[in-house]
Amino acid sequence: MWGILGRRAVDGGLSASSLRRMRSGLVSARSYAAGSKEMTVRDALNSAIDEEMSADPKVFVMGEEVGQYQGAYKITKGLLEKYGPERVYDTPITEAGFTGIGVGAAYAGLKPVVEFMTFNFSMQAIDHIINSAAKSNYMSAGQINVPIVCRGPKGAAAGVGAQHSQCYAAWYASVPGLKVLAPYSAEDARGLLKAAIRDPDPVVFLENELLYGESFPISEEALDSSFCLPIGKAKIEREGKDVTITTFSKMVGFALKAAEKLAEEGISAEVINLRSIRPLDRATINASVRKTSRLVTVEEGFPQHGVCAEICASVVEESFSYLDAPAERIAGADVPMPYSANLERLALPQVEDIVRAAKRACFRSK
Repeated sequence: MWGILGRRAVDGGLSASSLRRMRSGLVSARSYAAGSKEMTVRDALNSAIDEEMSADPKVFVMGEEVGQYQGAYKITKGLLEKYGPERVYDTPITEAGFTGIGVGAAYAGLKPVVEFMTFNFSMQAIDHIINSAAKSNYMSAGQINVPIVCRGPKGAAAGVGAQHSQCYAAWYASVPGLKVLAPYSAEDARGLLKAAIRDPDPVVFLENELLYGESFPISEEALDSSFCLPIGKAKIEREGKDVTITTFSKMVGFALKAAEKLAEEGISAEVINLRSIRPLDRATINASVRKTSRLVTVEEGFPQHGVCAEICASVVEESFSYLDAPAERIAGADVPMPYSANLERLALPQVEDIVRAAKRACFRSK
């Protein structure tokens, strides 16, 4: 249960082969509906916003550089030209200001999609997100809905330092009144963002910058404008019988790569893509653990009070008697994110960490 730094010797740096392995961990072993079409996560998000704006005139976008610059990561590309400045608002650099405006607009019945250039900057707006958006429905006895989506990248990118690298999944998922989603694939991104925009409650939508340019197979069903994924439902990306691996966002790719390596050693791993952090699909997680009798949880965030910790608690509470080994928790190191590339890698979960944890759970460690 220690941070990654406590489990691994310091590496001298990242080799080219290491970088290739990290990249392959993002995109390998996908279990999607068969189809020849592919879509990047960036295009999936863009198309979801576009279609929802087209279908509902109450939907609008606001944030820093979302209009003229077409978004810091080009998620809002083409929207200003198509819908005009009345529905695509470029804001000043004031997260507290434009998030407060977004919450007020949601009070009035509009459906704002607020972009944070990085979720690290959402700390400037956390009072509006939590005290205003998350609590208003309860405090008004159900009379006020706040249909706002706060979206943007979270977690580590590459060499951007401690103030731009934090995962906020556990922070926001601890708050009643919020829904917290974290997509992995293009299909996740399209279906979950559409669900978030249509939802009557505030949604925190956590993306990953390193996944924006990744292409994923996508089904014809997911390309339909009516496509929507249910909030609160996880996806079993790979079925297995020996150990359950739960994770979300970029780490799903790492878990799938780990499952491939484990299969080479005769270990059948079941990989669960959480998709929804709050509400958490405890039923799917516990059903899997009751089948495999072993659990490995993975996240990029800090280990203390994290998503992994909540999953471990849920399994202990609901499925303890089914466990044949202690639950394994793989999280980021319990330190601010280092800037140095080799230390950054040591501070984050890697494929080999997941493999070692699964082998320990299966009593295969050397």
